[in-house]
Amino acid sequence: MDGGGFPTILSIISMFFVGTAMTPLNSLLSTLILTGVIVLGVLMTFLISRVLSQTILRGIPSSFTLELPPYRRPQVGKVIVRSILDRTLFVLGRAAVVAAPAGLLIWVLANVTIGDTTLLAHCAGFLDPFARLFGLDGVILMAFILGFPANEIVFPIIIMAYLSTGTLTDLSALGELKILLENNGWTWLTAVCTILFSLMHWPCSTSCMTILKESKSLKWTAVSFAVPTLVGLTVCFVVATFARLVGFAV
Repeated sequence: MDGGGFPTILSIISMFFVGTAMTPLNSLLSTLILTGVIVLGVLMTFLISRVLSQTILRGIPSSFTLELPPYRRPQVGKVIVRSILDRTLFVLGRAAVVAAPAGLLIWVLANVTIGDTTLLAHCAGFLDPFARLFGLDGVILMAFILGFPANEIVFPIIIMAYLSTGTLTDLSALGELKILLENNGWTWLTAVCTILFSLMHWPCSTSCMTILKESKSLKWTAVSFAVPTLVGLTVCFVVATFARLVGFAV
């Protein structure tokens, strides 16, 4: 998971497992839970790496080469210019390649209606039975799909869909946001599965483009996309199924 998913995870933890009141105890609890989520992500990374090394990566040698540049006295102006050109503008350019078409797609889905219902609502309704298997709903799954350019827009898309607005919306008050989510069927199980899927789902567009650039292979880019997606769905399915079997899904 890249850093874009942390605001979503932290917000869900605060709303459903700690409380929206800003107290030292709540801050400590949210920190501990978030740390546990991060540790889980690290452990899953090691586990999946082990499985891959014994399956599709078996026999493929792994190596790590770090090329150190020659040491020179730093030139402040050159460092600033090269940092802007080589890093900031390059990353923004790659993000815009996907973000611009994705923004247009989100606008069309949220504003074009068929039978007084937006295309976004139709798509979410179509995905809903499938998403329920994993403790989510159609809106959440659709938000993750549309949030491929950047994980930061997943929650605004969820809010936009629940409120039936035509633009991305954000609610500043966590208490107000929690009421909105609960009114649309969220339970603690929905919160847990959304956290797990945020932790383990596919990488964002910029990460995929970086993988493609570095590996120069569509195959390994597809594998990098498919593996975390399958792992995230599997973990959510196991958690949701177990919770329902033991009667905890309330």
